[in-house]
Amino acid sequence: MISEPELAGEWDGDRPQEPARPDRPEAAVPGQRAPWLWGLAGVVLASAVWTTVPALQERSSAAPRIEYRHTENLCKDGRLNTLLKVTAPAMSDHPTHRESPALDWSHCEYFTEWGEGGTSYQMQTMVELHKKTDPQAEFGTGPGSFMDALQAPADVAQVPGLGEKALMTGHFAGGGPRLQVLDGGAVFTLSVGWLGDTDGAAQPDEDAVKTAMIEDMRVLMGRLRK
Repeated sequence: MISEPELAGEWDGDRPQEPARPDRPEAAVPGQRAPWLWGLAGVVLASAVWTTVPALQERSSAAPRIEYRHTENLCKDGRLNTLLKVTAPAMSDHPTHRESPALDWSHCEYFTEWGEGGTSYQMQTMVELHKKTDPQAEFGTGPGSFMDALQAPADVAQVPGLGEKALMTGHFAGGGPRLQVLDGGAVFTLSVGWLGDTDGAAQPDEDAVKTAMIEDMRVLMGRLRK
C-alpha cells in the first residue's frame, strides 16, 4: 500500500516542470501579495493622509472667530439715537432676521416723519455674521445694495479707529452716505437716504449725518459684542 507522502512525492516527480522564463516574474501564490505592493500601499496611504490634513486645517482656519452675537430685533438693539437727533424722529421701524449654517443676519429699516416742505429719511442697518468663510476678502468690493448698483459711483473714504476696517461711501444720486465696518467675522452696514420737496426744502447736513452714523455704529457694535 502506498502512503500519502509517497503518493505526493511520486506525483510531483512525474509532473513536468515548466521552464523558467526570464522575461516574466514569478507568479505570486494565490491569496498572497508581494511585499513591494504592501509597501507601495503604505506610501500611498501616508501621502493621502498628509495631503488631507493641511487641507482640513486650511478649511478650519478659514472660518473666522465671530466676536459678536446674533440679534433677532436689530431695531431694538441698534437704536440710532444720535442719527435721529440730527435728522427727524422715527415714525416706524421694521426688523427682520435669518439664521443659517453659513450666515446669520439681522436687518432693520427706519422711516422718519415727514411734513410739507420737510425731508423724509430712510435708514437701514444690517449685521452679517459669517460663520464659514472670512468676509475680509470681499469686504467693500460690492455695491452694498440693489439701489446702490443702479446709482452713480461715489467716493469711498476709510474711517480710522472703527473695527478692523471701515469705509464711508459718499452721497449717492438720490440717496445718502453708507458706512460699512468689518470686525471680528462680522460686517456692519448703516445707510441713510432722504427725500424732500424740490422747492425750498433745506438740504440735510451731510457731514453731521456722517458723524452721527459713526457714533451710532460704535454704540451698535458695543451692544452686540460678546
